[in-house]
Amino acid sequence: MENAVEVKGLKKFYKDVKAVNGVDFSIQSGEIFSLLGPNGAGKTTTINVLTGLFPPNAGDALIFGHSIKKEPLKAKALMGVVPQEIALYEDLSARENLVFWGKLYGLRGKQLQKRVDEVLELIGLRDRQRQRISKYSGGMKRRVNIGIALLHLPKLVIMDEPTVGIDPQSRRHILDNVLQLNKQGMTVLYTTHYMEEAQELSSHIAIMDQGRIVANGTHAELVKLVGEQDRVELALSQDGGKVLKEWKKVKGVSKVDQEGEKIVLLVNDSNAVLPELFKIANQQNARIASIAIHEPNLETVFLHLTGKALRD
Repeated sequence: MENAVEVKGLKKFYKDVKAVNGVDFSIQSGEIFSLLGPNGAGKTTTINVLTGLFPPNAGDALIFGHSIKKEPLKAKALMGVVPQEIALYEDLSARENLVFWGKLYGLRGKQLQKRVDEVLELIGLRDRQRQRISKYSGGMKRRVNIGIALLHLPKLVIMDEPTVGIDPQSRRHILDNVLQLNKQGMTVLYTTHYMEEAQELSSHIAIMDQGRIVANGTHAELVKLVGEQDRVELALSQDGGKVLKEWKKVKGVSKVDQEGEKIVLLVNDSNAVLPELFKIANQQNARIASIAIHEPNLETVFLHLTGKALRD
């Protein structure tokens, strides 16, 4: 199968900050590929380089065989981009925004109007098309943003955190749109820090942290990296510094991470480990206020590979 995207040794530095530090991955034509990682992992910088907003310091990427360095115009013509920030004219209606951007893509006349109608239907805003963007909710604005990226029927759609800060209904609509586009044969590169989105949408997932790809594969392949380990989430009734220090020594505990009141452990067998965790907490005059046990998933993989929990 043809590769839609081939990223080879991509690097982008800002002074002393290595935002993207030697990234390699490929995306097959017709699949949904997710870049999953926390804020600041380098996902948006990777997208900005692929779409030509910033030149790479090293490496290259091919978009359906066209180099972003040697053939940038040919590469860009094959892409539709949904940026993380809303890029709309607030005083124009949804239809007026789509017509404006459609003309920039070179669409004219009946072809343009027909395509605008199709996109409005797809994003579910045909009934609200004459309303000014300034009156739209954040989720509706993001749906128009997606519509703009689809006007010229690109072979590759790149979506950078398209569901951040929106209501659940709009989020569900966007995820359904992604799946529908993919069923129609469109290749999608999707960035997110929401584990459940990557898990639901993607054929392949690349986990990114500190400018690097730390793991890449299908959901099943990535989960195999941590074997049968469980993720145990705990909260203590008081400061747990001494407790955590002792928990790290418990046989069967491979990782311990904390932010605020939330403590996350990776354990081989939660049934065997939990009694010892409770015993240590009691010895330190601490009480476990809450506990939740999860089977291996992408968050477990991220914690295993980086030593950090994947957080919003």
